Amino acid sequence: MDFKSLPQLLDHFKEEKTCIEYYENIRWAGKPVCPHCDAEHPYVTTRGYKCSNNECYKKFTVKVGTIFENSKISLRTWFAAIWRCTNHKKGISSVQLSLDLGITQKTAWFVLHRVREMLKDKSPRMLGEYGMVEADEAYIGQREQTKHYSKRRSDENPSLRNDGSPYVEKKVIVGIIERNGKVVLKHVPNATKKNMVALIEKHVPKGAKIYTDESKVYKSLKKHYTHETVKHALSIYVAGDVHTNTIENFWSVLKRGLVGVYHQVSEKHLERYLDEFSARFNTRDITTSDRFQNFLKESESYLSHKRLIGVK
Repeated sequence: MDFKSLPQLLDHFKEEKTCIEYYENIRWAGKPVCPHCDAEHPYVTTRGYKCSNNECYKKFTVKVGTIFENSKISLRTWFAAIWRCTNHKKGISSVQLSLDLGITQKTAWFVLHRVREMLKDKSPRMLGEYGMVEADEAYIGQREQTKHYSKRRSDENPSLRNDGSPYVEKKVIVGIIERNGKVVLKHVPNATKKNMVALIEKHVPKGAKIYTDESKVYKSLKKHYTHETVKHALSIYVAGDVHTNTIENFWSVLKRGLVGVYHQVSEKHLERYLDEFSARFNTRDITTSDRFQNFLKESESYLSHKRLIGVK
């Protein structure tokens, strides 16, 4: 099962039966459990299973309660989508995925968002317990000087564009990264002390070493952390161990993915894209085959189309 490439993966999973048996072993390890009531020892049916609990007695398959639920796409296609999404360093667009897998762009878009639902970190750990941490913020959006005049901020009314429509500020992302470790990302409304420091206090234990730039929002970190700043304003980017180059390198990958691959990401779904990029980064040290299997173990996250687009 040590797949080293997509062709090897597809060669192994030629039949749907093989995919189902593989996924049942990943999810249940040979002991099927009813996803509705957690009852064990279900009856085997021609299409899956039937709960043995008389109060439940519902039919189900291994897909129920997972990202694959209510999907007419074969597991073979799903596996290929997961492989491609999790192994492309900067992601893959729904247009490209639809061409690669022979599905519609709309379907590929939904598939990718379900995969991102699977990639959410279910149990985020504290950063900096055994090393140094860097914190920084990134701004996603077009530069003001490169915008068309009609889309620039109005001088008369800063809340509007020159064409009269509401002005949209750049999206702010806070990032915390442990050197040689994991990254935590969060989209926040604005780069204030409340938003920035709150995330750090949530994911970094008190007393840890943390490095940032000279922004005023980080000044209060000295109360609980060993906090040092790098003087970017003085063109000083490294002073011994004090630098933010690790998080800056991560920002370059994130921005190239969001701009170069996805081109435009709505604020509504930005957090899901951040989950995707952080999941790939946090599993960079394991093999592609292990990454694929580990993510499948976290696939018990159902996402309906109505919930995705915000329809009640």
